[in-house]
Amino acid sequence: MTMSTTGIVGKTKFGNGHPADYRRVYVWEIPVRAYHWINAIVLVVLCITGYLIGAPIRAFYASEAYQQYWFGWVRFLHFLCAYIYVFNFLARLYWGFVGNKYAKWNNFFPITKAQREEIMDVLKTDVFQVKLHGAISTGHNALAAFIYFFTFLAFCAQSITGFALYSSMSNSWIPRMFTWIVPLMGGEMSVRYWHHLFLWFFVVFIVVHIYLAFYHDYIEGRGTISSIVGGWKFDKMPENQGPKS
Repeated sequence: MTMSTTGIVGKTKFGNGHPADYRRVYVWEIPVRAYHWINAIVLVVLCITGYLIGAPIRAFYASEAYQQYWFGWVRFLHFLCAYIYVFNFLARLYWGFVGNKYAKWNNFFPITKAQREEIMDVLKTDVFQVKLHGAISTGHNALAAFIYFFTFLAFCAQSITGFALYSSMSNSWIPRMFTWIVPLMGGEMSVRYWHHLFLWFFVVFIVVHIYLAFYHDYIEGRGTISSIVGGWKFDKMPENQGPKS
């Protein structure tokens, strides 16, 4: 093991016996990691409480309403997490302009030929499985980043429809900004339908996201899981830029 300016550098060997040099790269900064874990917690709470609001558990109706307040707590947690969700996203939006190169917003749009080629490569590897191993990106791969962009759009739609539903029972200025959404979408039933539909989008996203995180951690062996905790990944160094002894 040797040390470089980017962190620890080590060697590993492949089946052909040739050593490959790896360096420890700081990829996910603290604001990005904080956004991820805050988002993970509140999104799970929002999905659970949102489902309960749409389909309350009948067992809790065994006693009189005045003897309990469980549904009130469910609604309170849902509204509280919704506000945290929105302001957490706004913080991430800001960090997409001032963060390091892995946090920049241009990563989420396939505007270069290399990004588009990487999307096809990841599809062949992860989805169609016609390749044993695809290109390895240090940050998000191009396909994951592009999917995150659509997830951000779904987040905006979910927030707008949620605050529109909340506007009829709140005098707060934030929900009241979205009162016009209800008549635009044809009434509260329509708004509620789309709000509930996006709930299931995020449920599917969570399942697929966790699976692929563990999948890439196992296949690549570069610290995908631990990187979202500590921020560091291992990146393969070019052959002509090996570590100095």
